Amino acid sequence: MALKKLRDFLDTHHVRYAVISHSPAYTASEIAESAHVPGRELAKTVIVKIDGRLAMAVLPATQFVHIDALRKAVGAREVALATESEFASRFADCDPGAMPPFGNLYNLEVFVAPKLAEDEQICFNAGNHRELVRMSYADYARLVQPVPVVL
Repeated sequence: MALKKLRDFLDTHHVRYAVISHSPAYTASEIAESAHVPGRELAKTVIVKIDGRLAMAVLPATQFVHIDALRKAVGAREVALATESEFASRFADCDPGAMPPFGNLYNLEVFVAPKLAEDEQICFNAGNHRELVRMSYADYARLVQPVPVVL
């Protein structure tokens, strides 16, 4: 369901993209290996709570969210990783842990690691554990308008 929602959104905005099928994989490193995608180009979506509100942190699969750096970068009092029970209902159309980094489709603010902009392409989960979407980072940034912060 999430892939259809995402495809409709991308098609409406005339964005070129490819869907990459791969064997089921659950961790960022497994996904990158299974889909033959460099880890630096695979964007993972991490749901965080910033002063009590949910937000997305999007970063290369090879990195981890540095909570204190994110807190300082956004000027928040408190930042924490959200638990699945806190955000699962927001992503009812996605497999757990496979949310695409399009917070605008889920009414969430998006913070992105500037490192992702270093590559022309970006790949990310398409809402399930068997498919990725590959598109230009420029189109992603234009559509999502993420806030670049060091994560």
